[in-house]
Amino acid sequence: MSQPSHKQIRTGVSLKSHNSFQIDAKAAYWADIFEQSDMVRLMDTAIFHDQPRYILGGGSNTLFMQDYPGLIIKTRIPGISVINENDREVVLRVGAGVVWDDLVRHSVERGWGGLENLSMIPGETGAAPIQNIGAYGVELESVFVSLDAVDLTTGDTKIFDREMCRFGYRDSIFKRELRGKCLITAVTLRLSKQHRLHLEYGNLKEVLAADGITDPGIQDIGLAVRKIRSSKLPDPAVTGNAGSFFKNPVVSQDQFQKLRESHPEIPSFPAGSQIKVPAAWLIDQCGFKGKRLGDAGVHERHALILVNHGKATGRELIGLAKSIRQEVRDRFGVTLEPEVNIV
Repeated sequence: MSQPSHKQIRTGVSLKSHNSFQIDAKAAYWADIFEQSDMVRLMDTAIFHDQPRYILGGGSNTLFMQDYPGLIIKTRIPGISVINENDREVVLRVGAGVVWDDLVRHSVERGWGGLENLSMIPGETGAAPIQNIGAYGVELESVFVSLDAVDLTTGDTKIFDREMCRFGYRDSIFKRELRGKCLITAVTLRLSKQHRLHLEYGNLKEVLAADGITDPGIQDIGLAVRKIRSSKLPDPAVTGNAGSFFKNPVVSQDQFQKLRESHPEIPSFPAGSQIKVPAAWLIDQCGFKGKRLGDAGVHERHALILVNHGKATGRELIGLAKSIRQEVRDRFGVTLEPEVNIV
């Protein structure tokens, strides 16, 4: 391997601590981006143009199948700043490298509402629009204003508003037409001081009631979400995982009626004119909860979470995921789509 021609670039960097599955892989080349100008300088190097490249945030939604043969670009752009504020709302500009849950805590502590249901989602802020992250009835789209990104073809800065991002369920233009073509450097969000609470999803109301909270605020909701997630989800620092491995499938009304005829107990949630079915329930019905194939397994408390019990490889985890998809398709006629990026 030839040596890099730019001081930003390192070689042979271990990825184990940079992906929440804790897959023991290496990157041939690695570059840290602390500010937008770092990206512009990186684009002047031969390695940037000659090698395959992958933009890595917190690594909480990435499964490496093997050593990465090209350039990993790691976003580390910091900063949370108020760019507009009045009695009703506050508008924040957030660096792409800010840990998402740090942003949630920062906002909730100041009484700025809109992110409390998204507590404890792993990863960094720059990845949030790509995935249109969501939890407990709230998606990023509901507070999103715009984002700044560097065009990796021209080096120009572009601003994308909500419409341009073309958000969908765990989806955006950055997962489709612009996949790998932009580096997000900052995200602008509008949060509220006049709170509209979302308590309809999951067992939030039950957890709040059990704690004797009848008139909750955003701090109470944030704590309830943390309590639920901590009880159900494994800590990636202890057991390698990326949270939900599959998206919850969305089916037509007709398909759901057929499913309910054969499975009257099937849970569901409205999704516009369609119906969302919990993937965890489908996987659990197929008997995968707690199942283990070597060190690749399904978490014993949450069937939607695939885990690395120690030395699982990316290929072993993908093999398990394929088995789950096939069983669910055979039994329910529903195709599960991965939420995780497979590299």
